[in-house]
Amino acid sequence: MTTFNYPEVGATREPDRLPEDYHHLRHRELIGHGRDALEAAGAAVTSWRMHRGTGATVEADAETAAPGVRLVVGLGLGRLRFRAPAEVVWTVAEPDRIGFAYGTLAGHPERGEESFIVTMDADKAVWFTVTAFSRPACWYTRLAGPVVPLLQRLYARQLGLVLRRTVSLPG
Repeated sequence: MTTFNYPEVGATREPDRLPEDYHHLRHRELIGHGRDALEAAGAAVTSWRMHRGTGATVEADAETAAPGVRLVVGLGLGRLRFRAPAEVVWTVAEPDRIGFAYGTLAGHPERGEESFIVTMDADKAVWFTVTAFSRPACWYTRLAGPVVPLLQRLYARQLGLVLRRTVSLPG
């Protein structure tokens, strides 16, 4: 049985209408050009390689993202490694758009949802977008206050760097 720890499940499908009373994260960056870049980045996103490329651990029920797949992302080092349980809420696999969103489960240090989408524009530019809404779910994320959104933004940038390296775009 799913135990999401927030009520707005699926809200990242409409990134311009994120729920109020949460911190919002919108990060978009150019990662490459062309169909090969889109497909390589999409595969890295949906197979957890993007997350693992940052040094995070991922334990998942399946090798690729699909609705209902549960995962635990481990961030940090040693005793400071945080376990973040989540479940894939939705996926997209269109000719010019690939990705998924996961929602936080009971035991996650935050409440909310995050999507990871790779898109290709008409000019063949390939973009990576992270959209999220979240708020603290435990004492230490409440105590950390404004540091948490900063760390989320830094992590989104790190994910983009992994994807740029994946598609061999310098930078």
